[in-house]
This record gives sequence, C-alpha cells and structure tokens, in this order.
Amino acid sequence: MSTRQVGAARLRRLPPYLFAQIERKIAEKRAAGVDVISLGIGDPDTPTPGLVVREMQAQVARPDTHQYPSNRGRASFREAVAAFYDRRFGVDLDPDAEIIPAMGAKEAVANINLAFLDPGDVALASDPGYPVYTTGPILAGAEPVALPLLPGLGFEPDLEAIPADVLDRARIIYLNYPNNPTGAVVEGDLFDRVVALARRHDLIVVHDNAYSEITYDGYVAPSFLATPGAKDVGIEVFSLSKTYNMTGWRSGAVVGNRDLVQAYWQLKTNLDSGMFEALQEASAAALASDQASVREMCEVYARRRDTLVAALREIGLAVTPPKGAIYVWAPVPAGETSASFTEKVLEEAAVVISPGAAYGASGEGFVRMSLTVPDDRLAEAAERIARLVRA
Repeated sequence: MSTRQVGAARLRRLPPYLFAQIERKIAEKRAAGVDVISLGIGDPDTPTPGLVVREMQAQVARPDTHQYPSNRGRASFREAVAAFYDRRFGVDLDPDAEIIPAMGAKEAVANINLAFLDPGDVALASDPGYPVYTTGPILAGAEPVALPLLPGLGFEPDLEAIPADVLDRARIIYLNYPNNPTGAVVEGDLFDRVVALARRHDLIVVHDNAYSEITYDGYVAPSFLATPGAKDVGIEVFSLSKTYNMTGWRSGAVVGNRDLVQAYWQLKTNLDSGMFEALQEASAAALASDQASVREMCEVYARRRDTLVAALREIGLAVTPPKGAIYVWAPVPAGETSASFTEKVLEEAAVVISPGAAYGASGEGFVRMSLTVPDDRLAEAAERIARLVRA
C-alpha cells in the first residue's frame, strides 16, 4: 500500500462526524455489558405508520417500479408534495418545475453545497446546527462561516451582525426551524428579514424543514416558502424521516425556486439514479394521508418532553420546553462544559447525550437530549442523570 495519506485533502479537513462517534461509544459500552440508554441520536423508536408500510409492500410487487427511476421523480410523488404544501402551508408549487425528490435531508443538504458553491464562496451555517451545514461546504471547497444562534435572541441569527466582507463572499445561508438542536421555532418576522437580506446580497436561502410537523402547545410551524418573496431567493428541504418515522427509508424533496431546483436536478443526474419508485409511491401515500399518525406521534413526544423537562428542572437546570422538533436543549450544571458533562453522564450514569459544542461553538454550555426512546427508558435516563447531578 502507498505511504501517502489515505483519502483526499478535503476529507482530512472534516471533523469526526458526531453521530458516528456516538454510535461507536454506545457499541463499546453495550459490548462491555453496560445497560446504556441513548438520548444521543434523533431516530424515532416507533414504527412507520401501517398505511405507508402496506403501500410500500404493494408498490414493491409492481414490476414497473423496479427499473431505473427518473431523477425528476414520478409525477404522482411530485403532485403529492405539491398538494401537501398547498394544503398544509398555503404554498403553490409547480410539480413539473419546482419539486425534485431527495434521498433524505442529509443527502439534499450535502448536494446543495456541490450545486451552488465554488471555492472561495461562503456558506452561512447555523451555529449550533446540523453538522452537514458546515461539512457540506468543506467538501465543496467552500468556507462555512458560523451564524451564531444565541438564547438571548430566541436562537435566531443576528442578521445585522454578519460582517460586510463575509456577506460579500456569501452564497448560501442555512436556516432550520423548528430547529435542531435547540428546538427553537419562528414566531416573528425572521423569514421576512432573511428574504430582504438575500435580495440585498444575492444569497440563496436554504431552509431545512425537517421538523415542521413535529410541534407542541398549539404551535403550527410555517414554511419559509410561504414568506412573500421567498421563492425568488430560496429553496426548502422537506423530509419525511421524522414526520412519518421513516428515517431509514430516505425520502424527501427539494422544493422552491425553479432555477435552483433545476440546478440541483442537474447535479443529481450526474451523481445518482434517483429514488426507488416504490418508495416514491409509499411517500405519496404518507403525504396524502389524514395525518392522524403525525398527531399521535406529537402527543407522544410532548408527553416525553414534559417528563424530561420536569426532571431536569428538579435538579436546577433552567430548561425551556421546546415548541418543536424532538430534542431538549439543556444547559449544563455549573462548573461543567458540554464535553465534561456528556462524558460524566456516559461514564457514571450510562446515558448517552450529545455535547452542544459538537453542533458549533455557540452550543458550548448546552447538551442535546433526544426524545426518541420509550417512555419508561426516558424516565429511567432522567432519573440516572438526576442522581448523578445530586451526588
């Protein structure tokens, strides 16, 4: 084997991927016989709705779904996405020009960087935020610049604080509400201000809309595309993963500005062969359903949220119950860092949580805890953490 370093230089610029590290730690502990409870990864623990599974079973049996799919997607899938956006958000999408299937949000975000960023460009990446907002630009040869989301602003970015020289080089701005990892939601005019900023500086707005259907306390999340002028400057990534417990199915869509969608499609024609057509039909069935499964799931997560928040408040942590997404964003106890508290909870309580700093420098001082474990195991995890902190 050559003595050269394995892998391209762009790979050596990447930090270790957070969730791969979490999975490794869980495996090591369990191999040693430790009863580990993982609140580290947001992977739903309840099954995909039966109507989706049954539709998939029927579609897999159809020979016409077995051939190479079109990157543009089946008309039935695109029409289902358009109908869902019209019914749910009041957003009018052209199924023929403004919708392209995506194999989950992660694939979409990564490919968006390749489609729109050149070396030297800047992507404004939410901090804290989904790691692919920063690793994607690196793989494209561009530069991610942190867009701090601070508690004092409700975890919204301070658009006026972005340096002028950064805006001159910026090509993309990433947003994500309801937000991962903080659970923050948009209730003011943030989207309007982002549209105005994008117009002034010729930015592409990319809104990661993975959690729009998972909300609590009567809050209803908007689509960025419902904002006046949004389709002139941006696109939205919609994912079925969390909404329908379909994380392993890899189903989503990139929707919005037709020129940007066209460019994304052009990239995909050179990278993959599109989404399995049986999956497109099953996804269409999920979108067209009465959404009862989604409402039931939100009730489960709300109950778990309340259980975890109450336990953390009892030990003195000032936790704000999130109105959206599937995580609790909690400050660490006094004297701890994100990393030290995460390590202590793993080693002494056998509970896996995510250090806030792994989502960006602005996440220091917080940890993320997922609600995607059964109620009894979540309660046990909360009690273990409480015992550790009291001790």
